[in-house]
Amino acid sequence: MGERGAALLALAAVVAAYVTAFAATFQYDDAHAVLADPAARSWAAWAASLPAIRAATKLSYVASHALSPQPWSYVLGSVLLHAASAVVLLALARRWLRDFGLDARRAGIGALIAALVFALHPAQTEAVTYVSGRSVALAGFFSLASLLAWELRREGGGRWTLAASLVAFALAIAARETAVALPFALLLVEAARGASWRDALRRAGAHLAVLAAALAAIALSPTYARLLRESLATRVPLENLRAQVDGVAYLVTHPLLTLRVNFDPDVAAAWPPDAGWGLAAIGLALAIALGFATLRRLPWLGFGVLWFFVHLAPTNGPIARYDLANDRQLYLALAGPALIAGFALARLASARARAVAAGALCVALVTATLVRNTDYQSERDLWEATVRASPHKSRPWNNLGWALQQAGDRDGARAAYARALELDPANFRARANLDALGGR
Repeated sequence: MGERGAALLALAAVVAAYVTAFAATFQYDDAHAVLADPAARSWAAWAASLPAIRAATKLSYVASHALSPQPWSYVLGSVLLHAASAVVLLALARRWLRDFGLDARRAGIGALIAALVFALHPAQTEAVTYVSGRSVALAGFFSLASLLAWELRREGGGRWTLAASLVAFALAIAARETAVALPFALLLVEAARGASWRDALRRAGAHLAVLAAALAAIALSPTYARLLRESLATRVPLENLRAQVDGVAYLVTHPLLTLRVNFDPDVAAAWPPDAGWGLAAIGLALAIALGFATLRRLPWLGFGVLWFFVHLAPTNGPIARYDLANDRQLYLALAGPALIAGFALARLASARARAVAAGALCVALVTATLVRNTDYQSERDLWEATVRASPHKSRPWNNLGWALQQAGDRDGARAAYARALELDPANFRARANLDALGGR
């Protein structure tokens, strides 16, 4: 299959997987991040809000609102972004897999498989169907676009390609701060191709300069200063290390490998660590060590593993977050495992075995995504799915109670609030909601 045919197939796959997403409604953080923020609904208000954090994301919301204030318009924008990211990853993967040892034909096959795995995995729905997840999808698109412009520069493109790569990187950071991982992804690309770390650093110099400027701007921002203080108050460094191991282990064992998606995972930052934590920590440390050990000899494996951890570092690193794990954290990180899957399947000697394995994988992913998208059709649906996945966590029960209350089911809401308080008597929101309904 040619490049154009593969791109059209990737686009068609995204449309097929997200056809059920257009019935989604606004959910949870959408109330304040999108609906109540004038800078996310008006061109003039957006301009007046500058400088602001995630300005590119807010601008994209303004564009969606201009098309229609209904949820489908926002979902359409995110689906288009996701489809564009899949096509850009397809172009990148074709180049990378060829450099990692596949011939042109097999590299094309592996790239298509990688793009489909990235596009169809159900964990991506939280960045696509959930409107407030737009920042992740937008930052992911600009990061991949920056990498593609970088590749065109290596292939002899004009000066505009470097400028385009740097502008795309800046836009990625303006969409979501986690895009700061991009220069380190560039280093991995160069190292996997055999460059020394010194040469890789030199070649990524312009992007590292943009990163330094962005970090300086972040440091001078009062909003980011407040967020950093809140982060430091959330957990001390040693406790945060313990918590982040749990968060990454959850992401690997639940949404990534077993497709068990969950809007509000029950991942607790308990202290002190137990034996299970020790095993998870050893496993993650060994995976990172494997990545470095194979980066030169088996670049497809080392690159895929390290890419995964590099793109999780901003959310599961030294900066403490209240929520340890969310499906959308996997958005760009998932490209690493997708590349590994693409390379491995493309290497199969039997074309029939390759087609069967890739087809079965894609069918499983599409089915899971189609089903997952239906959970976003109402707040009640989403929180009922969440309490099924996290039955012992208080917050989802409180949020389910609120959704039931808004739907007119006062008895169901009262029972959900009571369950939230059983699980966490200190849940003041559940207590206030139950008291307002006249419950005990």
